Amino acid sequence: MGNTIYQTNFQFPQQTSVYHGKVRDVYTIRDQYLVMIATDRISAFDVVLPRPIPHKGQVLNQVAAHFLEATAGIVPNWVVKTPDPNVTIGKKCNPFKVEMVIRGYLAGHAAREYKSGKRILCGVPLPEGMRENDPFPEPIITPSTKAAAGHDLDISREEIIKQGIVSAEIYEQMEDCTRKLFAFGTHYAIKHGLILVDTKYEFGEVNGRLYLIDEIHTPDSSRYFYKDGYELRQLKGEPQKQLSKEFVREWLIANNFMGKEGQQVPVMSDEWINIISERYIELYEQITGKKFEKPLNENVLERIEKNVLTALQEI
Repeated sequence: MGNTIYQTNFQFPQQTSVYHGKVRDVYTIRDQYLVMIATDRISAFDVVLPRPIPHKGQVLNQVAAHFLEATAGIVPNWVVKTPDPNVTIGKKCNPFKVEMVIRGYLAGHAAREYKSGKRILCGVPLPEGMRENDPFPEPIITPSTKAAAGHDLDISREEIIKQGIVSAEIYEQMEDCTRKLFAFGTHYAIKHGLILVDTKYEFGEVNGRLYLIDEIHTPDSSRYFYKDGYELRQLKGEPQKQLSKEFVREWLIANNFMGKEGQQVPVMSDEWINIISERYIELYEQITGKKFEKPLNENVLERIEKNVLTALQEI
C-alpha cells in the first residue's frame, strides 16, 4: 500500500534497546529517552493484523501530540518533543502495570459483558436496565492489567492494591488524573461534535513523580460517537455512528475472528484497507479541527531517521 510503515529497524546513536509493540516501535536512547514511532500496523483482540493502514501512524501520533500538549497543565507527561509526524520523543518512565480504563457509556467490552449478564465490572456495580451505548450516571473506572500471555485482564481497584501492583496512594493519584483527563476530553469532544465514550490512560514515574505516558484520546485508545443524532439513534435502538476502532472489531467478529485459537484473520481487501484509512483521517480532522496533511511522495523511513537524528542532537 505505497509508503506505509509496517516495521522499523533503526540503529540510532547511543541506542540501548528496541521494543516492537503491537502498533509502535520504541527505541531507548541512553536509558533516559524513548523514541516512539507510530507505525501503520493495526491490532484488534490483541492480534496485529497482517496489513498496514496508510497514514494510521501519523494520525495516532498527531492526535496524541495534540492532546498531550493540551493536557500538560492537568498532569505532567513524558513528551520532550515531536520531531516528525510519526514520532514522539520523551522521558523514559517506569510504567505502572495498570491501564486506567474510564467509561462514560455502556459500549464495547463493557456492553458485551453486560449482555452476557454480568452486573459487576472490575468491582464496579453496573445499573440494571441499561441498553448498549446508554450513558452511565457517572463515568466508571474499570482498570485492566496485562496477563503473562499479553492479553488485557479486567481487575478491580481492590485487587490492584492487594496484589501490590501499585500502592493505594499511587492508585488514588492515577484515579484522580484519570477523572480530570476524561472530563477535559469529554468537554473537548462535545465542542467538536463528538462524544468521548470511553478511553484508557497509562502512567509511570521518574524519581517518584507521576507522569502520563504513552498516548491519549486517539482512535486506538478511545471510542467516539458522533453527537449529532445520538439521542435519536438510541431511541430507535439503532447502532451509533462512531469514530473508533470498534468498526474494525465488528467486521472481524462478523467474519468469525475474535483472536481465539484456531481462528484465521479474514482477508483484508485494498478497498477495506482504504476505508479504515479514511476513517482514521476523518477522526483526525473532526477532533483537531485541522486538515490532515498527507506526506509528500517521499521515503517515510528516511524522513523519520533524519528527523530523529536531528532531534537527538538537541536533547
